[in-house]
Amino acid sequence: MSVVDELVERVDGQDRVVGVVTRREAIREGWLHRVAVTVCRDDRGRILVHRRAEQVSRSPGFYEVEVGGAANVGESYEQAAARELAEELGIRALPRLLFTFVNRSGLSPHWLGVHEAVVPDAVVPDPDEVAWHGWLTEPELRSALLEWRFTPDSHEAFSRYLAFRSAQS
Repeated sequence: MSVVDELVERVDGQDRVVGVVTRREAIREGWLHRVAVTVCRDDRGRILVHRRAEQVSRSPGFYEVEVGGAANVGESYEQAAARELAEELGIRALPRLLFTFVNRSGLSPHWLGVHEAVVPDAVVPDPDEVAWHGWLTEPELRSALLEWRFTPDSHEAFSRYLAFRSAQS
């Protein structure tokens, strides 16, 4: 089963499950479903940025601030985020859910659960998913967001992430 054929829960505007569909159907029909992403920081506060591999179906070669993917049927945002960290970076971490929102800036509308995790700076990315990765300070990342080609999700999620962190301080 390809990534877009995976089963996901179709949800409503209040993030309540209304059915099970393939991700391909959810994208094609513009149905809401759940996606979990994690902003990864190291113990010095730097943020992990990666460039998507050229062979991925969505936004090949684009940069991303977060690591993640669709939540499987029956999976919480936190479970999906932890699974994606293991699959894409080869690390075990307990991401902390910060907030959710309906993201309309990506391939199709979806509920996006934004997490944060402190992870070791020695990650081992899956080469089928990640072509390059590096650790950037917040000022370096702000500059990169203006100069590099980032996914629309990255811009939206990261601006909300910064606003969330600012409101918490």
